[in-house]
Amino acid sequence: MLILLLFLLSPAVAVVERCHPEDKAAILKFKNSFSNGPQLLPMWTSDRDCCDIFDCDETTNRIIDFSLTNSNLAGTIPDVIGDLTYLKTLRLHKMPFLVGEIPRGVSRLKYVTFFDISWTNVSGQVPSFLEELKSVMILDLSFNNLSGPIPSSLATLPNMIGLDISRNRLTGSIPESFGHLVSPALQGLSLSHNMLSGEIPISIGKMKIYQIDVSRNNLSGDASMLFGAMKSTSVIDISRNNFEFDFSRVSFMEETLVTLDISHNKIYGKIPTQILKATMLQFLNVSYNKLCGEIPSPWKLRYRSEGFDNTSFIHNQCLCGSPLAHCK
Repeated sequence: MLILLLFLLSPAVAVVERCHPEDKAAILKFKNSFSNGPQLLPMWTSDRDCCDIFDCDETTNRIIDFSLTNSNLAGTIPDVIGDLTYLKTLRLHKMPFLVGEIPRGVSRLKYVTFFDISWTNVSGQVPSFLEELKSVMILDLSFNNLSGPIPSSLATLPNMIGLDISRNRLTGSIPESFGHLVSPALQGLSLSHNMLSGEIPISIGKMKIYQIDVSRNNLSGDASMLFGAMKSTSVIDISRNNFEFDFSRVSFMEETLVTLDISHNKIYGKIPTQILKATMLQFLNVSYNKLCGEIPSPWKLRYRSEGFDNTSFIHNQCLCGSPLAHCK
């Protein structure tokens, strides 16, 4: 009798679900849009609190981080992804059976700061409606099958500090608008491993870009605007293009330059002795160009006990001096 009385007097314990019903509906529709979704996402059920699966805002209980990686989900990205309107992070990474185009629905993600659809087989063009993601800071579309030109409208993203659309099949030129990005400084700009052509817009040389990689394209002309003693760039990789300019006239970022790769171009002139003052330099490759003259020395590198070996300098027109043959 005492046990029964205590049971009747004890307060009822109710489990309150945190997941917002609109978010739950969205993730269930996302799951069921894939033929193998029910098999691969068995924990996504109507009786499961979605805030136990995804990160939710503690105040609103809306899903703020939707990340799927190393998944074999097969099909296209459903438009319903845009119903997760409070997302700050969208990450679909290393999903080789993800195909089709990026859906228009993602433009509804007004709060997303980290947008990552990478290492998939998503195809089509880089959609211009990505310009509507005004909160985005990192935009990563690398390692996909995207084709066509780079939309000039991406330059209007006011908070973007990192753009990676490398390793796709993009064609055309680098938009001149990229030299007028609204964002005051780019931490990284990677356009490598595409089929881009034309020249780098001169206006890009006036920007603050800390890391720039345009390697393995069909770019040509003068890329010297990326250099400058007053810049803060740490990585410059313009290798495997058709650039042609006088290397003797460039100056280097003495306090910040860490990686420099200009290999496999048509760059001529001498290696400026001022490069010896770039004490932070850790990787250097000027091979396969038309450089001449004596290789500067001695190196005074902060993080390397020795200078660079011959692979950094081989296959030039008439470079000489250590680590290559002595100058005559």
